Amino acid sequence: MSLKKTYSSDGKKCTVVFTVNAEAAAGASKVYLVGEFNSWDPTATPMKKDPAGSFSVKKQLETNKEYQFRYCLDGNIWINDWKADKYVRSELANDDNSVVDTTVPKAAKVSKKPTSKAVTKTADKKPAAKKPAAKKS
Repeated sequence: MSLKKTYSSDGKKCTVVFTVNAEAAAGASKVYLVGEFNSWDPTATPMKKDPAGSFSVKKQLETNKEYQFRYCLDGNIWINDWKADKYVRSELANDDNSVVDTTVPKAAKVSKKPTSKAVTKTADKKPAAKKPAAKKS
């Protein structure tokens, strides 16, 4: 399982690739991403199965928010993401929900200041004198 995040250049959107690996999918024929971003609708966001048996889907979310979610396998098995950013207790079930945090990392924030390119000058150097070629005997 994994969550892969990429941020828009303006820092307003985070595209998250949610993946359930074949081991976690445990032979499921259908897997759905279910969470706050789709009103917990168990069939709103189907995941695509690859030849290796993993399932994945891309979801664009607003940044600087946390979203609770889970995966629904074959309509009746609910699992969490082992690589979630954190887990919180569900208000409706006696279980935890996975959480994806879309806070823009400081390193990914786009600078609003114009950047000036530093110009580096190299000292004028004279080319090294050529050594005479060795004479062949």
